[in-house]
Amino acid sequence: MSKKIEIKDLNGYRYPENLQYSPDGKYLAFQVASADVKKNDYHRDVWLSENGSAAQFTETVNTTLTGWDDNEHMILQRHTEEDEAGTTVLYRMNVKGGEAKKWLTLPFPAVSFEKVKKDLYYAVGIIKRDDPDAYKDNEETRKKKQEEEKQNKDYQVVDEVPYWFNGSNYTNGQRTALFLISTDKDVKVKRVTGSSFDTGTVKVFGDDIYYTGLAWKLYNPFTAKLYVYHTKTGKTETLFNKKGWNIGNILMLKGKLYVLASDMKEYGTNESSHFCLVTKDGFEMVKDPERSLYNGVAVDTELGGGKNDAQSGDCYYTLATQEDHTEIWKYDSALKQSVLFTQPGSVFFLDVSKDKIAFACETSDSLMEVYEMDHTGKQVKKITSLNTEALKDKYVAKPKRIDYKSNGDSLHGWVLLPQGFSKKKKYPGVFDIHGGPRAVYSEAFFHEMQVWCAEGYVVFFTNIRGSDGRGDAFADVRDQYGNVDYAELMDFTDAVLKKYPNIDKKKLCETGGSYGGFMTNWIIGHTDRFCCAASQRSIASWISESFISDIGVMFSADQCGAKNVYRDTQKLWDHSPLKYAENVKTPTLFIHSDQDRRCPLPEGMQMMQAIAGRNVETRMVIFHGENHELSRSGKPLHRIKRLEEITGWFNKHTK
Repeated sequence: MSKKIEIKDLNGYRYPENLQYSPDGKYLAFQVASADVKKNDYHRDVWLSENGSAAQFTETVNTTLTGWDDNEHMILQRHTEEDEAGTTVLYRMNVKGGEAKKWLTLPFPAVSFEKVKKDLYYAVGIIKRDDPDAYKDNEETRKKKQEEEKQNKDYQVVDEVPYWFNGSNYTNGQRTALFLISTDKDVKVKRVTGSSFDTGTVKVFGDDIYYTGLAWKLYNPFTAKLYVYHTKTGKTETLFNKKGWNIGNILMLKGKLYVLASDMKEYGTNESSHFCLVTKDGFEMVKDPERSLYNGVAVDTELGGGKNDAQSGDCYYTLATQEDHTEIWKYDSALKQSVLFTQPGSVFFLDVSKDKIAFACETSDSLMEVYEMDHTGKQVKKITSLNTEALKDKYVAKPKRIDYKSNGDSLHGWVLLPQGFSKKKKYPGVFDIHGGPRAVYSEAFFHEMQVWCAEGYVVFFTNIRGSDGRGDAFADVRDQYGNVDYAELMDFTDAVLKKYPNIDKKKLCETGGSYGGFMTNWIIGHTDRFCCAASQRSIASWISESFISDIGVMFSADQCGAKNVYRDTQKLWDHSPLKYAENVKTPTLFIHSDQDRRCPLPEGMQMMQAIAGRNVETRMVIFHGENHELSRSGKPLHRIKRLEEITGWFNKHTK
């Protein structure tokens, strides 16, 4: 009999991140992150692959890959206690050996850094709206300002919205600025964008730096405009200046400039981007990809990230969410699309050289590993075995598909069966609902589900209307929250119980996070068919969510079908689980983080207090210093504690 997957196994997994080819494509560099339980944090090393053979390149010092300076020199960032606050220290390291040498200190916290041409680089860095030229300060002035900040740390002033952002905490007055760094003779730093400007996507084509972003005050509408900075003349040109557009990526195919953009008029804030040709008159929509060009698959075994797309020659390569998995697509210069890689599971990020494509992939019985293939999608080769030992001799439940129909939709989901599953025995069940709602579950390995399966539960999960992978019309559930989605979730539960009648109907547990947390709160107010529930990073009231979430004013009204967030409060309330809290009978655990700015802590508090006031058994666990990403990238011991709390709650009410 195989060994059980245990909660603590999570700290033995390794996570590849940030794939980057050298300019000539000879080397592939990437990071590998692993849990440091003693420090309750993560340690990162850089790995290097040549000719499809990957090996660790750095060790002992916590190191991340920034990029490549040339064909043989990587640009690294080493994270040490000696680094001066408010700066970014970069190192150069030769792939042929030797120590990493301190190379450049940027006088601001850098978000990204990339070479433009010889002796010229750009960086996106964090500045303060009211002190945008702090990067020019001498050491004495910097220290004086830091002392003043320490003295004022006991209070926070906010004068704009959003004043905080998930993963960054309080961001009031912060902006992301585009900088130009010249290293010819003396190092010179120049800020390109204005003091109130937030920089988005940046791409270099030739000598020009194209970028998106928006200058804003008081309220950020989360839209963007398009610009180009000409390095030869030192001048900025505005290419697109209209309001109300969500602009994502920028690409150049055969001399034609394109963006992936949406005006959000047909399907709201969740609308997919279209390929738009940039003309002198604005944007000309030329192709609808009909899918999200990124990885929308939800997992709990991806820590960092990497690029969703890359260009090689006049071809564009991108991830795409297709129904219940991730594919790699190629667009030629005429925007003709072809599928290069497809299989059940998830592809997380990629990079492309002149003849190879590198990507990180996870399947139903394998954790994330790095692969390479050629530009035709053939000769796929796994080049790492980072997690082979982690799952060795362990029982990994394989997803078993269940097809069903609901509201006229043809849908499917999966079940995971415990080891030695017998139709003669009774089993408790766990229904796990994904977030988003525009995300998808796939057949990729999911640690929490495997843990519950190892505990003897039949675990089931599905993609209902509102999920990604089937186009905008299917994903559009505006003004339907708690209606079509709830019906389809219950129909799936019925389909699972019909297929596996030996699941004990009196021992069904339910959980979900973010949108899944909203749905958990909704479910317990509309049925008592579940013996217990675990609501994670949830929403209780769309009214309060509108005015405390980092994306509230923009997102909440849009999703609830409210034309005006200030006057159409009845619609917001009708879609709020809190309205139905008086109906709750289900014992419910609430998991929240006190720095979650997407679904802030008061949302869970409201729901917990509402049902406690009706003497419904409840419990709330608050993680200090964590945000909305607790289950995916929270501190190692916190991720373990979270899963112990949920599993313990299920066991208490089923065993």
